[in-house]
Amino acid sequence: MISLRNVLTGAAIAAAGLCVAPAVQAFCGFFVSGADSALYNDASQVVLMRKGNRTVMSMSNNYKGPTEDFAMVVPVPVILQEQQVKTLPADVFSRIDQLSAPRLVEYWEQDPCWVEPEYAPVAMMATRGGGPMLEAPTDSADDLGVRIEAKFEVGEYQILILSAKEATGLDTWLRQNKYQIPSGASEALAPYIQQGMKFFVAKVDIKKVKRDASGAVVLSPLRFDYESADLRLPVRLGLLNAQGKQDLLIYVLNPESRFEAANYRNIFIPSNVEVEDAVRKQFGAFYVQLFDAALAKVDGKAIVTEYAWQTDSCDPCPVPPLTPEDLFTLGGDVFNEGSAGTPGGPKGPTVDRNTPYFGPASSWVLTRMHTRYSKETLSEDIVFTPAKPVRGGRSEGMGRSAEQPGSVEMAASNNFQGRYIIRHYWEGPIACKTPVFDRWGGPPNGLSPTTAATDLANAPRGAVALGDVVTSALPQLQLAGKPAPARKGGTSPAPAAP
Repeated sequence: MISLRNVLTGAAIAAAGLCVAPAVQAFCGFFVSGADSALYNDASQVVLMRKGNRTVMSMSNNYKGPTEDFAMVVPVPVILQEQQVKTLPADVFSRIDQLSAPRLVEYWEQDPCWVEPEYAPVAMMATRGGGPMLEAPTDSADDLGVRIEAKFEVGEYQILILSAKEATGLDTWLRQNKYQIPSGASEALAPYIQQGMKFFVAKVDIKKVKRDASGAVVLSPLRFDYESADLRLPVRLGLLNAQGKQDLLIYVLNPESRFEAANYRNIFIPSNVEVEDAVRKQFGAFYVQLFDAALAKVDGKAIVTEYAWQTDSCDPCPVPPLTPEDLFTLGGDVFNEGSAGTPGGPKGPTVDRNTPYFGPASSWVLTRMHTRYSKETLSEDIVFTPAKPVRGGRSEGMGRSAEQPGSVEMAASNNFQGRYIIRHYWEGPIACKTPVFDRWGGPPNGLSPTTAATDLANAPRGAVALGDVVTSALPQLQLAGKPAPARKGGTSPAPAAP
């Protein structure tokens, strides 16, 4: 499925590394704490807005651990300046998560005896839908080959950009600053130092952070931009003494293409799957069971595409599409060119990062990729490459889809989503001689709900048996499905043409 090897080199390394995870298990960097305690993370979310060779990366994470100040260490391809780093409101991640999340829809079979009235033609209008700053002792930093290239504060973060000549020097530098770092850090850091990477050290002032209802620290999402020929996520540092599994959600925004992994197997989540009504009350638990089953078919070594669509539309929509303001927050300000050239680059025009840009590029392709990883399943950095558009998880109106459940087709534009369907079959009286079945719509008393499966890292696993609740036949997962309820007489509408 992958043919492009000369793909987008350390671009995504930058922001991707800002994940919050245990000191021994971070996704693309690692956390270091002043206390001899483990730091824990349930999941990481990364948004990569990519145009040309410029990438804007945003990270959102939660954190569980001691309340002492702690820091994260992340490899970055360039020396970042203060104007390239900013914190974001957390709700923009909530919106992009809900918009692209697997969705559960419910359809009600209409009265088989209903006869469509004749309407006069009407013109239709289309709608779219503080601790001290982390510093090395000045008398030892040079001796260790560590250099502070930049220093500034953003939100609750006190940030240093470091360069290092040797991995052991950086390892010692961190230890001299009284931070516990994972065993084997020198070996993991060495390849990045050999590549000339810099290191983004963000110390978190625990007094300035917020907590969620469960008491977990909620760090402000961090965003920064940089130039790089490749688009990748550095996961090797996150594999230091990894314990258990973690969920990783990656959202790639690009003006033209969806993206997929270039160096891992890619699969699509089975979609257009009909399920029992019981799934409505445990949709998250159902979905993670389906996700785990799909990933197990490839030994867990795959990146799962869950969504590929334009940002200014959706069907059905759990939440409204992304707005120009959302795109501006996630990096649209960096691409607010105004003239030819590479915005933000060494020779590009001055970028106005305060004025929203609502020009022709306000609709981007959003790709959502998801994996659940451990040190056994991710052994190298994830490299991403553009991919051809696909279609899946769609239906023709409210009727039964012409697609087979789980199918994915090449298409002219991207229309793929994880979509799961509860059908409420007609149970009322049939007072006509020629009833017509399989006509579907919303409930008699309102709009049909659309539910998004979010917070998947915390959904209970093993709580749902797929064979009990999946009514579609899915041979790829050895699910036989269940027949539709028996009907008495009548006809069904012909399926729509593929």
